[in-house]
Amino acid sequence: MGISERKEREKLQMRQLVLAAATEMFIQEGYDRTSIRNIAEKIEYSPATIYLYFKDKTEILEAIMEQGFGILNQEFAKILHLEDPMERLKGMADRYLHFAHDFPEYYDLMFIMKTPVENVVEQDDWDCGHQAYITLFETVQACQEAGKLKIEDPHAASLMLWSILHGMVSLHIRKRLIFFPETQLDAIVHHCASEMVRLIAV
Repeated sequence: MGISERKEREKLQMRQLVLAAATEMFIQEGYDRTSIRNIAEKIEYSPATIYLYFKDKTEILEAIMEQGFGILNQEFAKILHLEDPMERLKGMADRYLHFAHDFPEYYDLMFIMKTPVENVVEQDDWDCGHQAYITLFETVQACQEAGKLKIEDPHAASLMLWSILHGMVSLHIRKRLIFFPETQLDAIVHHCASEMVRLIAV
């Protein structure tokens, strides 16, 4: 391995070290109570080192969210080959639940925790997050055009579906569904998602 390749690998490793530490601290301490200095102390580097990779805390949050949405979009890509748009919609709901279950820290930062998302959107035009919504909207629109949805407005249907899924996921990962048997909880949530799609179908 050449010097330039080794330096690039070390740079990527440092970025990931910062992002992993920041994600943990944002979740445990809260975004507002976490500083660049706190993150630097956790990884045992100076704040100046972090500023070599990120200009501020918002840019760190942006990078974390971009990684999270990248994973979510990869999950959605797994079902885009399905020809029946209703099957794609069911598949999207299922992949969304899997993402939240497998990456609860990302989900918390992306959709639950209070963070300055408006600053991230201004800096990044929200391409990664926008793509996830567009995939949902286009799938809902395809269902509508095929005459398979009761709701006429695809934006309203998309928002409603997302909101219901988000509500279930939030209750689940924040452990507000403790009155359900733990061994059955995942199956119950997935069944609810499937029933939700069925209820709005023609």
